[in-house]
Amino acid sequence: MINEIQKMRNIGISAHIDSGKTTLTERILYYTRRIFAIHEVKGKDGVGAKMDSMELERERGITIASAATHCEWKGHRINIIDTPGHVDFTIEVERALRVMDGAVLILCSVGGVQSQSITVDRQMNRYQVPRIAFINKCDRSGADPYKVVKQLQQKLNHNAVLMQIPIGLEARLSGIVDLVSMTAIYFEGQNGDEIKTGPVPSELFEEAKKKREEMLDAVSMFSDELTEAILEERVNEDLIHEVIRKETISRMITPVFLGSAYKNVGVQLLLDGVNRYLPAPSEVKNIALDLNHDEKEICLRNDPEMPAVALAFKLEVTPYGQLTYIRIYQGSIKKGNDLIITRTRKKIKVGRLVRMHADEMEDVASANAGDIVALFGIECYSGDTFTDGSMLLSMSSMFIPEPVISLSLTPKDIKAQNNMSKALDRFTREDPTFRSYVDKESGETIISGMGELHLDVYVERMKREFNAHVETGAPQVAYREAITRKSSFDYTHKKQTGGAGQFGRVMGFMEPSEKGIYEFINQVKGGTIPTEYIPSVDKGFQSCLTKGGMLEFPVLGMKITLEDGKYHSVDSSEMAFSQAAAGAFRQAYMKAKPVILEPVMKVCIEAPSEFQGNVMSSINQRRGLIISSAEDGVFSTIEAEVPLSEMFGYATLLRSLTQGKAEFTMEFARYSRLPDALADELKTRLRDKSKGGIK
Repeated sequence: MINEIQKMRNIGISAHIDSGKTTLTERILYYTRRIFAIHEVKGKDGVGAKMDSMELERERGITIASAATHCEWKGHRINIIDTPGHVDFTIEVERALRVMDGAVLILCSVGGVQSQSITVDRQMNRYQVPRIAFINKCDRSGADPYKVVKQLQQKLNHNAVLMQIPIGLEARLSGIVDLVSMTAIYFEGQNGDEIKTGPVPSELFEEAKKKREEMLDAVSMFSDELTEAILEERVNEDLIHEVIRKETISRMITPVFLGSAYKNVGVQLLLDGVNRYLPAPSEVKNIALDLNHDEKEICLRNDPEMPAVALAFKLEVTPYGQLTYIRIYQGSIKKGNDLIITRTRKKIKVGRLVRMHADEMEDVASANAGDIVALFGIECYSGDTFTDGSMLLSMSSMFIPEPVISLSLTPKDIKAQNNMSKALDRFTREDPTFRSYVDKESGETIISGMGELHLDVYVERMKREFNAHVETGAPQVAYREAITRKSSFDYTHKKQTGGAGQFGRVMGFMEPSEKGIYEFINQVKGGTIPTEYIPSVDKGFQSCLTKGGMLEFPVLGMKITLEDGKYHSVDSSEMAFSQAAAGAFRQAYMKAKPVILEPVMKVCIEAPSEFQGNVMSSINQRRGLIISSAEDGVFSTIEAEVPLSEMFGYATLLRSLTQGKAEFTMEFARYSRLPDALADELKTRLRDKSKGGIK
């Protein structure tokens, strides 16, 4: 069993949009004989890539939901999750990386390290995921893998070590030189499945020799044994692989492979790299919190005989019931087992256990530590921990970004209303970044998400999967409020209704927080407010932050300092001091000169150089600030910060400005003060129309 775990790999495939993730996964499935014919993204042949099983994905040629599959390569079982590249579906990448032991970071040999590559790399660092890099599309015009390696080192701060060099580039790409074995490898046959090796071509020998020395220099920094072997000229391949594996797992080295998934070059060597360098489940440290002992950290062991611990990281609600993807971290799970959901303490029975292959299922009787499988027909939420009940453990949850954009939905009839409710219930279970609520004032249903595309996809899915025809209202921005100056408060809450009353007095001041978060400082001396009431004062202030006193937007970045107060031996209570804090907030808030904040997005646009002037002009017209622009002769990459409210409909404008040749990505950067004229306009609009729908 230990040997079986050593030969298991759990990997995620992540990259910037259109770097070839799904195409690469399609080739991996073909070479490992999980599929027997290769189909392309966008479904030009009417089939589409295996991992893009959703109809919308095939139409648009993008990955929307991460898809799981498994395959075998040279005796190793590999669980793979193909993730979306578009920032609107960032939660899919988060949850994949949360349960992965290793990852393949794909980079385009023309585009190099792009904006979403940086985001994905940041997510990998958050979960301390070791990775190998694959420079794809070496067959494209303008391909330069050496430039991409430099960008890996400079932009992402990786110790990138090139393991291969290409034989030819662009249209002349014909094979790969492996720098460890110093052999040339060619991929022949209709689908590149006939691998032939030979000597390094004479015209490439000197370059290969130089690159091999650079690789050995970089790797030997971490091994005295390898350094000695190099000096004594007795280097063997096994020693090189051993050192690279050790340092890849410790994230000191990022081995770099290259090729072209579309042209079937280099994919099998990447699979060898996954087996050789990425960790087995037993080589990764996984922590759980013991809820019975003050959340004490417990290190989980990949032992099938230990008590079972598993994490639900993704949900899909199918017509036949909820499908819950789980990663087993300890113990084993068998059909018929009883499990406990630690969040609710609810007991469930494992009725059906399946292994996923995109949208296909394969029933299994049991699964062990390290495995990724799915449970059928279980009611739970994404991020829930399952145990066998012997211990109450919780896995640390994943990072969930806050939604930045909202839309109002109006169903066309009663049937659509019912179907819309079912759809919203399903989508909020599936996707923690998708929220829905009913606005109390207007009665409208509001949905919130990570971007226009994110909400557009969910509205389209409502129509297709639930037959819920809805009309959407104007997109709304998640505005916030913040105070700009110090303001003091002295508020007494007094209520007498016969019998014990309510009494609490609080004194202090509020001011903007330099950290940009809510802070509460207790400076009460002499017991003027008893210690047991201080948390209630804190909670009272916190409860007011959800609705500011200006336009009822949530309040950011406030520091409250409590200096003094009074209490009554009979009438004071936690409730009284909580109410006193709420009154103090109302008393001081408007005196602290609050302002409206708007979300500002980091926008990265890639367009042909000839359109650079038009694109920059369009950014300036939208109150944007251009941070940087770079040009490589063919394409320009422009990075800017633009208020979200100015970005609605930008995709259509950008297409018309650049003849459809540009693309852009957008992610939340920060909150910034809304100019006074626009703030006044917003106040007038909200007050005149008394319109909801803005969160």
